[in-house]
Amino acid sequence: MKLHNLKDEQQIVDYATAVRTGLGNNQGLFFPEKIPSLPNIDALLAMPTAERNFHILKPFVQENIADDVLRDIIAKTFAFESPLHQVNDNTFCLELFHGPTLAFKDFGARFMANCLQHFADNNKITILTATSGDTGAAVAHAFHGLKNIDVVILFPEGKISELQQKMFTTLSDNIKTVAVKGDFDACQKLVKQSFDDTELVNQVGLNSANSINVSRLFAQVCYYFDAMAQLSVTQRERAVIAVPSGNFGNLCAGIIAKTMGLPIKRFIASTNLNDTVPRYLKDGVWAPNATVETLSNAMDVSKPNNWPRIEYLIESGQFDRTQLSGLAVDETQTAETLKSLHKQSYISEPHAAVAYQGLQDSLSTDEVGIFLGTAHPAKFKATVEDILRIDLPLPEAIAACAEKPDLSHSIEADFAILRRFLTD
Repeated sequence: MKLHNLKDEQQIVDYATAVRTGLGNNQGLFFPEKIPSLPNIDALLAMPTAERNFHILKPFVQENIADDVLRDIIAKTFAFESPLHQVNDNTFCLELFHGPTLAFKDFGARFMANCLQHFADNNKITILTATSGDTGAAVAHAFHGLKNIDVVILFPEGKISELQQKMFTTLSDNIKTVAVKGDFDACQKLVKQSFDDTELVNQVGLNSANSINVSRLFAQVCYYFDAMAQLSVTQRERAVIAVPSGNFGNLCAGIIAKTMGLPIKRFIASTNLNDTVPRYLKDGVWAPNATVETLSNAMDVSKPNNWPRIEYLIESGQFDRTQLSGLAVDETQTAETLKSLHKQSYISEPHAAVAYQGLQDSLSTDEVGIFLGTAHPAKFKATVEDILRIDLPLPEAIAACAEKPDLSHSIEADFAILRRFLTD
């Protein structure tokens, strides 16, 4: 399968090139011209997870990855479950936080790391990525200790939870972390400026592990199939999925899954006060505001990088725009929704609460709702404890790094400073 640059129709690459390059010319995103459809979805959903994931991913990567290598990569990537937890009669949470860093981004980061190592050919690679929370930990742990690959992670100083931060700033060796004096959008701007610098890209072998890298996106498609496989046949056609949305890679993966044939009825893009997309879906005007800090900080993104991929699927006629709605959830409602879930004996966290509220806002009695649980509640321990008035124990994965020293560097949001850091 060839992947096209959505900003430069002349740049067409294979999967390996897209993974190694990250961003295309003019900061364009790589994406298939046409999403492949899969035959006999019911049979696919009845397969063991590893076999199902092989059939989902093969059309995207078969030009560059042999079947036996792909099966090995899948075994290393999807080494943990994504269970569907029933919250009430017609609502489920797809729990995507059972991996090593307790966040959904473990899936995409591990798949990318394994693919990139397969393609590296002993050439030096520098991964540069920005995180608003969970990406940092997932990428750091996925790449930690890999030969010939250095990782530099940018994050907005003082704007993510301490426990989230400790999960990636306490590593060493090939992992370097940088606190940027600014918001997440400032971090993303620095990443884009870096990729625009051709000399820098070639000098350090620059690549990105953000959801702009198409390998992460493809891996995320798989757990939407996992969710539907855990529903009954009669429930599948009535499934509505609410996705907590910041950079919109997660929603894009779900739409790809539907385009491949997965019988999802519709999607809800649930955001916090950074509501660029819900407003756009309502009035057709793309008007990002300044980024606002919220309880669901990993979604504090006003200029989502992955939206152009969703827009392409709509404009090319592969996805019906009427099957997507948007909802912005304010801070008061986020807290109240978290309490509502707790009253139903389910402890969650702000991002999943935002998604759950999307279902509460529009789910009809004949529909089945799924909201994505993207991180373990303990990653937002202080917030959850304050809202729910409970004592939340730390899972071992978090407790192990909580007391370690923070090894991050602090810089101004200045590309010249970052460039010197990357080339030192």
